[in-house]
Amino acid sequence: MQARMKHPVMIIPEAMQAMMALHKSTQNAGVPERTLELVHLRASQINGCSVCVGMHSQALKKGGDSDERLFSVAAWREAPYFTDAERAALALTEAATRLADRADPVPNEIWEEASRHFDEQGLAALILMIATTNLFNVLNATTRQVAGTRW
Repeated sequence: MQARMKHPVMIIPEAMQAMMALHKSTQNAGVPERTLELVHLRASQINGCSVCVGMHSQALKKGGDSDERLFSVAAWREAPYFTDAERAALALTEAATRLADRADPVPNEIWEEASRHFDEQGLAALILMIATTNLFNVLNATTRQVAGTRW
């Protein structure tokens, strides 16, 4: 497999700086790093971004996640490996990543459950992480970036 072109952020380096700054802004908002990685992984699975799926699976593994837990992210509702807060973050991730899949893209019950586990700053971090992930996914999938390669 070969990428269609160099990664867009390598062509326009200011974009990479902006995206990394946005990503970094989520790090100190009170959401555990592990939860943010799960969010990134789940959105990337939905979007079929092999670069991000590989990268964030490795990060979670390096952070101590078990194989069983990693293998179950796509089926988190049926797996016993996730906390209630992680489940709320994953539900929000799926809804916000699949905006066109339903008339009410992020139903109140999903929002209210996320609000039970995260304060306003934490919710902001989750939303920004979901949006940033979707942006990375669009760039990678559109240009067919190859999993395992680094820019």
